[in-house]
Amino acid sequence: MGFFSNLDVQAYDRQYSDRELILGMGAYFRPHLRRLLLISALLALIALAGAALPIIVGRGVDLIQVTDATLVTALLFLAVLASGVISWGANWWRRRLTARVLGDVVLTLRTDAFRAAVEQDLSFYDQFASGRIVSRITSDTKDFGDVVTLVTDVTSQFAQALILAAVLLTIDWRLALMVFLFLPILFLTASGFRRVMRQVTRRGMQAMAKVNATIKETIAGISVAKNYRQEEAIYGEFEAANWQSYRVNVQRGMVLSLVFPALNALGGLGTALIVYAGGMSVVQGIVTAGAWYLFVSSLDRFFFPILNLAAFSAQVQAGLAAAERIFALIQAEPSVIQTDNRIPGPLQGDIRFENVCFRYSEQEEVLRDFNLHIRPGESIALVGHTGAGKTSIARLIARFYEFQEGRILVDGQDIRTFDLTAYRRQLGIVSQVPFLFSGTVADNIRYARPEATDEEIMAMARQIGDGEWLETLPRGLETEVGERGNRLSMGQRQLVALMRVLVQNPAIFILDEATASIDPFTEWQIQQALHLLLSRTTSIVIAHRLSTVKAADRIIVLRQGQIIEEGDHESLMASGGHYATLYNTYFRHQSLAYVEEARKLALQEQGSFIQQQTP
Repeated sequence: MGFFSNLDVQAYDRQYSDRELILGMGAYFRPHLRRLLLISALLALIALAGAALPIIVGRGVDLIQVTDATLVTALLFLAVLASGVISWGANWWRRRLTARVLGDVVLTLRTDAFRAAVEQDLSFYDQFASGRIVSRITSDTKDFGDVVTLVTDVTSQFAQALILAAVLLTIDWRLALMVFLFLPILFLTASGFRRVMRQVTRRGMQAMAKVNATIKETIAGISVAKNYRQEEAIYGEFEAANWQSYRVNVQRGMVLSLVFPALNALGGLGTALIVYAGGMSVVQGIVTAGAWYLFVSSLDRFFFPILNLAAFSAQVQAGLAAAERIFALIQAEPSVIQTDNRIPGPLQGDIRFENVCFRYSEQEEVLRDFNLHIRPGESIALVGHTGAGKTSIARLIARFYEFQEGRILVDGQDIRTFDLTAYRRQLGIVSQVPFLFSGTVADNIRYARPEATDEEIMAMARQIGDGEWLETLPRGLETEVGERGNRLSMGQRQLVALMRVLVQNPAIFILDEATASIDPFTEWQIQQALHLLLSRTTSIVIAHRLSTVKAADRIIVLRQGQIIEEGDHESLMASGGHYATLYNTYFRHQSLAYVEEARKLALQEQGSFIQQQTP
C-alpha cells in the first residue's frame, strides 16, 4: 500500500461488486416504488422534450427553404417555448419527488447504520475508533444521497440520447453509424478509469474519517491536553492527519483530472469527423441542411451524458464508496451472539460460571476454565492486581463480550438464550468513571426508567444523607450537569450514577468502583447509596475502597484469571495469603486504625523533635 498503508482500513470493511451494491441500494428504494415510477415517467417526458428540440429546429431549417419563413419561424418559437416549459415543469416536479424519496432513503439508511453501530458489543468499540463510525453514519450517507441525485440527471440525458438515436437512424443510417461507433470507445475509456477512481475515492474517504476521529478524540480529551500543556502536540497530530488527507485527495484529484480531458478529446474528434462527413453529404445532396444540423446538434446530446458521467465520476465513485462503507457497517457481524430471544422473568440473581474461557484476542487470554457461583442476593467483591480479570467477569455477566468456551447461567438459564434488551433491563451497571449525558441531574437519574416521577426521585435522593447532597447542587435535581457531567465533581457524578441504578431497581448490580479521591462526607454518602443497592440485589463490585470490601458477603481474590482465595475480610486476613498482601499494599491506609496509628506516630515524632531542639 505504501503511502496509504496507515489509512486504517477497518477489519469489518469489505469490497462489494457493482451488482451487490445495486441490489443493496435497491432494497432501500423498493418501498418507494410508486414515486420512482412517477419519477421515471417524468424523466421520459423530460427526455422527450429535450430530444424534440433539435428535431424541431432541424425540420424547421428545411421548411424555411420551401415554406413561408415568417410562419415557420413563429411556429418554431412556440414549439421551442413549449418544449422549454414542459422540460422545466417536469424537471421541477421530478426534482421535488427525488428529494422526497432520497430524504426518506437516507433517513432509513442512516437509521440502520446508527442501529447497527448501537447494537455492536463493546469489543467493537475497543477495536474501532468511534470517530470513523460517526463519519460513516453522517458523511457517507450524505455522499450516497448526492450520487443518487446525479444518477437521475444523467439517466434523463441518456434517455434523450436514445430517442435521438431512433430519429437519426431514420434520417441516414451511415451518419448515424458514425455517431454510434464513438459510444463504445467513450464507454470503454470511462470504464477503464472506474476501478482506479473507486480505489482512490475510498482512500480519500478513509483519510477524511481519520481526520474526524482525530478531531473527536482531541475535543473529548481537551481538558487532559490542557492540563499537561499538550496543545502543540494535539495540533501536531491533527495537522499530520489533515495533511495526509490533503495529499490523498490531491492524488485523487490528479487521477480524476485525467478522465474528462481524455473523453473530451475523443468527443472532439468524433464531432470533427461528423461535421466533415455531414457537410460532404449535404454537398452531394444525400441529406438536407436541416438533417445535417440535427446530426451535429445531436452529438452533444449523445456525448454529453458520457462526458458528464465522467466529469462527475468523483461524486459517483464517492457515492459508491460511501455505499460500500455504510453497508459494511450495517452488515458487520456482532461478536455477542444470542442462541435464543427468551424474555426472562424477574431474576433472582443466581449466577454461575462453568468452565468459562475468555480472551480478548488470540494472544490475550483472560479467563481459563473459570468457575464461580454467586448466590441470589449475595454481595461479592472482586479484588486483585490489574489484569487479574475483575472487569472481564463483570462484562461477561452483562453480555458486553462473548466468551469462547464454557457456560454462564443466570437463574439456571444459559445467558446466551436471553433477549438482551429484556435481560439488561434487570441489570444496574455503574462504570469506574460514571458517564452523564447533557441535561439535568433528574434527566440523568431518570435515564434508566423514564417513567419515574420527580416525587419518586426526590424520595430516593433523601434516603442518602437525608438529601444533603442535593444542597451542594445549585438548582437541586434541575441542575445542568454539562457535557459528560463536567459541571459536577467526581463524587457528585458517582452519586447521580448510583441514583440512576437505584431508581431502576435492578436484580443484579455491577459496580466498577471509582478510585478518585473524594472528601469524607461524600464518601459517607456514596456508602449509604451503595448500602441501599447491596441490600436489595445480587451485587458484583470491583472494589477499590476498603469500606466496600468489608461490606461484601464474600471477597473473591483473583490472579491471572483464576480464583486463588475467597472468604470474608477477617478470614482472609487471618490466612495471611494474597489478600493480606493486597490489603497491606492498597487498602490498609484507608482504615481508621491505620489513620489513628499514623496520627499517633506523627505526634510522637513531633515530640521527639521538640525535645531535641530544647537546650
